[in-house]
Amino acid sequence: MLFSLDGVDRSVAAYDAEGVERVLPHRGHMRLIDRVIWHNEGFTKAVAAKTIADNEFWVAGHFPGKPMFPGVLQIEAGAQLACFMFLARQTEPFLAAFLRIENAAFRSMVAPGDELIVLGEEVKFGRRRFTANVQGVVGDRVAFEATVSGMAIDPVAGQGG
Repeated sequence: MLFSLDGVDRSVAAYDAEGVERVLPHRGHMRLIDRVIWHNEGFTKAVAAKTIADNEFWVAGHFPGKPMFPGVLQIEAGAQLACFMFLARQTEPFLAAFLRIENAAFRSMVAPGDELIVLGEEVKFGRRRFTANVQGVVGDRVAFEATVSGMAIDPVAGQGG
């Protein structure tokens, strides 16, 4: 595990879907965080959750008869948590873009019915750029891990924490 989840109550939400959308610009099928469960005081660590539903857009085609949550969407969920951690610290709202994926590894399948717990931990956060280690966990098994980087690209009117 990226860090211990001891003491983190997975049944609560520090930010529900509406709260997540006050910070992140992602909407509809592209919002891949259902809720932020926990974050530390400085938003240098956070935990989010995504319940994998059986009616998601990719289920019928990835793969027929054995749906698997695409790895690229798992990484996107991690990048969204990293972005959330970055944007929650800003005094002005920004649109942030994903710049880089490093050291990505997929270790276990994620399927409809699973709850993907996403962990994020700051590596380096600056005024306009961020890098974070992210990891997805289902039950007691690691599903993916990666290091992601992004950057604030534009101020966004009406968007922000």
